[in-house]
Amino acid sequence: MTMTSLDPKAARLREVLMQIEDLEAEADAIRDEMKAAMIDSGDETISGTGWKATWKTVTSSRIDTAALKKALPDIAAKYTKTSTTCRFCFT
Repeated sequence: MTMTSLDPKAARLREVLMQIEDLEAEADAIRDEMKAAMIDSGDETISGTGWKATWKTVTSSRIDTAALKKALPDIAAKYTKTSTTCRFCFT
């Protein structure tokens, strides 16, 4: 397969990615409307025919790796795990 034969695929990929971006923006706007309705009603959970939405505060704890590396670099290095992956970027 030549690089120029991939031009139609790249053009289609660009179209699809733009559609996804538009649809994600629309979904975010709908979510924001639903969250606003939940705030107005004071409900963390709402539901309708075939759907349910929840919007709650969630607390989590994570290790601050930057602070750990600064304060205890030996321990941070000892427990640091390196992994290798492949990444596809398209611009």
